[in-house]
Amino acid sequence: MQPFRISNVTIAVDGAAVHGSVTVRDGRIVSVEPGAGTAAASGEAVIDGRGGWLLPGFIDLHVHGGYGADFMDAGHEAYDTITRFHSRHGTTTMLATTMTESRERIRAALDAADEYVSAPMPYARLAGVHLEGPFVSPDWMGAQNPAYRVDPKLDWLQEWHDAYPSLIKQMTLAPEREGALEMIAWLAERGIVASAGHTDARFADMQAAADAGLRGMTHTFNACRGLHHREPGAVGAALTDDRIHAELIADGHHVHDAAMRLLARAKPPGKLTLITDAMSAAGLEDGTYELGGLPVTMKDGVCRLVEGGNLAGSTLTMEAALKRFVEATGWTVPQASVLASANPAYLLGLSEQTGSIAAGKWADLVLLTEQLEVVGTWVSGRRVYEAQQV
Repeated sequence: MQPFRISNVTIAVDGAAVHGSVTVRDGRIVSVEPGAGTAAASGEAVIDGRGGWLLPGFIDLHVHGGYGADFMDAGHEAYDTITRFHSRHGTTTMLATTMTESRERIRAALDAADEYVSAPMPYARLAGVHLEGPFVSPDWMGAQNPAYRVDPKLDWLQEWHDAYPSLIKQMTLAPEREGALEMIAWLAERGIVASAGHTDARFADMQAAADAGLRGMTHTFNACRGLHHREPGAVGAALTDDRIHAELIADGHHVHDAAMRLLARAKPPGKLTLITDAMSAAGLEDGTYELGGLPVTMKDGVCRLVEGGNLAGSTLTMEAALKRFVEATGWTVPQASVLASANPAYLLGLSEQTGSIAAGKWADLVLLTEQLEVVGTWVSGRRVYEAQQV
C-alpha cells in the first residue's frame, strides 16, 4: 500500500482534540503530528481533510445486519453486504451478532463467521461473534423469537466454543435463569464478555452475576427490568456497579435523550459503549422485513414487530449514534469517540492494536466532516470507503 498522510484535520486523541495530521505506512499509524507537521515524504500521498474530524474507526459490538442482509443468513455474500454498508458509516470492526434461534441455525452462523474471518475481509473486519440468546428471559423477549428460547445450557456453549475457539467474544444472557451463574463464570474464565440482556434480573441477581464475572449490560434500558427506587433492578445495577460495562443504542427511539444523559453521568467514561443493534433494514426504505424469523415493519426508520409492536433492532449507524449522543449529552466529539472506539476495543482485548489514534496501531480511521458525516474509512490503512467529495 502506498504510504499516505491525512492532513488539515482535528484528530481525536485520548478524548482530546489535536489539529494536525496522521501518517500511515504499511497499514499502521506512523505518526500523529500537531500543526502543519513535517513535509510529506517522497512517494507519500496527501489527503486534505478539509478541517474535518479524524477519529479512530468505530467498533460495533452489537450489530445484526444492514442493507438487506442479516448475520443469521450465514453466508459470505450477506457478510460482505453488512460489512460494506457499515464501513460506509465509519465502522472498521464489528461483532457478528446472532439471534435467539435454533441450535442448528446458531451453529450455521458460527460456521459462516469462522469461514469469513479466515479469509481476507474486504470491508469492515469481523472480530468475532456476539451470541445474543438463546439463554434469555421469557418475560423480556423483545424481538427475540420465543420459540427458541431456552435456559442456559453450558454443553451447547462448550460445543460451540470447542468447534470455533476464540470466535465467540460476547454472550448476552439472562443472569437470573437457572444455570446462568455457572455459565457466566465459564465465560469469564475464557475471556468472553458475559453481558446481561433480555433479563428480568433483580438488583441482587445482577450483583451475584457481577461477582461471578458478568462484565456487560446489553442495550441498557431496553428489554430488562427497569429502575425502581425500592428494587433498582438490572438498570439500577448497570447505573451503579462499575464492574458492569453498559451498551447504549443512541438513536432517540430506544432511549430518551434524558436517559442518555443519566447514563453518561452515572458511568465512568471507560464503562460505556455506543452500539447500533442494527438489523437488515438499516440503510433501506420503510417496508416489511424479518428479524430472527419474525416479521418486522419499518416506518419512519423505526422497526417494530408486526405482532405485539416491540422495537426490533434499529436502523442506526455508528456515525449517527455518535452524533446523537453528542447532541443529547453535550460531550465533545473526542470524548464521545472513546465510547465508539477505545471502550469496545478494550472489551475485545484489542487496545494494543486499535481503538485509538497512536503510532504503531492499526490504521483504522474514519474521516468526517465538521457536521459528522463520514467521507472516508480505512481498515488497517486500506481505504474501504471514499465519498465523492474527498
